[in-house]
Amino acid sequence: MRIYGNRQLKTLPGQLTRPTSGRVREALFNIWQGKIIDCRWLDLCAGSGSMGAEALCRGAKEVVGIEQSAQACSIVKQNWQQVTNSEQTFRVIRGDILVRLKSLEGEKFDRIYFDPPYKSQLYQPVLEAIPTLNLLDEEGEIALEHDPKSWKAIEIPGLEICREKVYGNTALTFYRVKR
Repeated sequence: MRIYGNRQLKTLPGQLTRPTSGRVREALFNIWQGKIIDCRWLDLCAGSGSMGAEALCRGAKEVVGIEQSAQACSIVKQNWQQVTNSEQTFRVIRGDILVRLKSLEGEKFDRIYFDPPYKSQLYQPVLEAIPTLNLLDEEGEIALEHDPKSWKAIEIPGLEICREKVYGNTALTFYRVKR
């Protein structure tokens, strides 16, 4: 897999993770253009870390990822290490997302990317945890990747949907702090 600047990333063999397609990744970074430099980025269900790596390549100040698989965490660390410069930092946190999110309480992120397994039951509890744990900056946004065919919009106290985009078999729904 290649990202911004034609950099090659490692991926896990088989179907353990489902990397975000290049088309969707490019579309997201076009939408968030001008909002990545010096941002704090949270990558939930990080997989191979391609989204966090892309954020680092585009100037994110800090990237934090949560991933359950030990093998995936190792790949994420390797991928982020190869694209990080001396002014950037990253952390990879291994474990159950709902448990590990609590360790970030009060840390404000400008951009949150959440890409769980499409058939998981993680969407609602993770989205509910974000405002409860005060993780999203007032001007920040969450991009939620999902299957457009099976998706039903989730109403979350404190958050509102600000846009939705469909790219073939993948969709992104964007949330922000309710205004």
